[in-house]
Amino acid sequence: MGRKILFITTDQMRFDAIGANGGKIARTPTIDALAKDGINYKRCHANNVICMPARSTMITGQYVSTHGVWTNGVALPADAPSVAQLLKDKKGYKTALIGKAHFEPFLDLKFQFYENQMASKGEFGPHRGFDHMELAAHGARGPLHYSRWLMANHPDVADNFYPVLNGNLVQNAYGEGDTGAVQVKHNKTPRGLYHTDWVAERTIAYLDSLDADEDWFVWMSFPDPHHPWDPPEEEIHRVNWRELDVPAGYPGSKKKIEEILSGKPRHWKDWWSGERVTCYEAPPEWVPATLTPDQLREIDALTHVKNELIDEAVARVMSRISERGWNDDTDVIFSTDHGEFQGDFGLLFKGPHHVTSLMHLPLIWRPAPSAKMTPASVEAPVGQVDLAPTFCRIAGIDPADWMEGKPLPHDARDPAGHEAVFTEWDSEHDGLTIGLRTLTRDNWIVTAYEKSSIYDGSEGELYDLTNDPLQWRNLWNEPSAAAMKRDLLDDLRARTPKEKKQLERVSPV
Repeated sequence: MGRKILFITTDQMRFDAIGANGGKIARTPTIDALAKDGINYKRCHANNVICMPARSTMITGQYVSTHGVWTNGVALPADAPSVAQLLKDKKGYKTALIGKAHFEPFLDLKFQFYENQMASKGEFGPHRGFDHMELAAHGARGPLHYSRWLMANHPDVADNFYPVLNGNLVQNAYGEGDTGAVQVKHNKTPRGLYHTDWVAERTIAYLDSLDADEDWFVWMSFPDPHHPWDPPEEEIHRVNWRELDVPAGYPGSKKKIEEILSGKPRHWKDWWSGERVTCYEAPPEWVPATLTPDQLREIDALTHVKNELIDEAVARVMSRISERGWNDDTDVIFSTDHGEFQGDFGLLFKGPHHVTSLMHLPLIWRPAPSAKMTPASVEAPVGQVDLAPTFCRIAGIDPADWMEGKPLPHDARDPAGHEAVFTEWDSEHDGLTIGLRTLTRDNWIVTAYEKSSIYDGSEGELYDLTNDPLQWRNLWNEPSAAAMKRDLLDDLRARTPKEKKQLERVSPV
């Protein structure tokens, strides 16, 4: 019997969401305990800051320019490699993914992707190396297992969730909370029917189906704390938004926001003011400049409620693992796919913006106690591309040749070649294109803008995280930072992955 792997992900969670990373509001004792007993990576950065590209990197161990999922709505190719399949083939692991997969588009009008067909067919895989899948996204509507289960057993809750899309399949921008904040609703669905608890319960059910001596790789993937902000109404008393301060990254006055954004490439300010939308990850009708401090406080409070519910769900699964006698041989890795602005720069959601709000991720590895690894806090830069090779290390096999990352360092004194993280973005939206290539190294972030419909290729961003952790001052054109900029850009060019194949720039589904 070897080491088992529980891979836990959330969706759109900030680095500072949990207590172990300085969070002061949401109570996350279970996740904090994993960090205390394991390895907390303080400088994990996303290789892409939206869902499908990031998740495709997790399962393949490849950069976006290799696996080809360059934006949401572009499916991971059917022949893409899978670390789950590798663990299954090489070591006989039982494999499952419970919750949000999102390797294939949710918006699937032709119903062509198996992730969206599975539940209606009464099937649970196998798919992409997973023996078993039970899939969930947000809300009661849709083709996935959670929605089908909810509508079959509790149809009365159908209208409780915030409807993300309107009749024209465009994101809604209205709010139904206390402040009228975008995509907020008081959700009357009982907590036990909410998708966070459902994911935990279905994970426990799958674990209970396994024999005691089987090795397993289970990806438990929570759809929260991603917007819309509508946790069960019975739980929102946990955090009173009226008692919160605005987050540190919120500049305050519109004058201050405008001053900060004027120092960045122009699509930042254009989006904030409502002049131009460069990404469909936010409701196109919502103008960030309309965000009020009270609206931000309410969204912040509901996000913290979601994070507390996730922590409690993790606790139930960890308890079941202990009851099965598996804890001593189970590695637990906790992370997320990307971050959330949550008020930084006066913005919400995510998009073509490479700053720590979106790139800096929680990543915790609690090794199996039987492995006798020493707890540590690791400052070396690591990325999502390193997850698949780490799963291989845990299973006792060599990372596959097609993987482009390296196993995570487990000793703060031995970073094992982890000096920098590469992050890439390409988007096409409403006739506008943007391409970003970013390197995070030595507590600096440099982003080179590729030639696009908006930029001529000479623009960029440069931030000194030591002296400007909120990234309010862009040093790209500062003479005093010219030498550092040249050095970082040279390193960025050297570390930019070479495309293994010509990416098909199809329109997102």
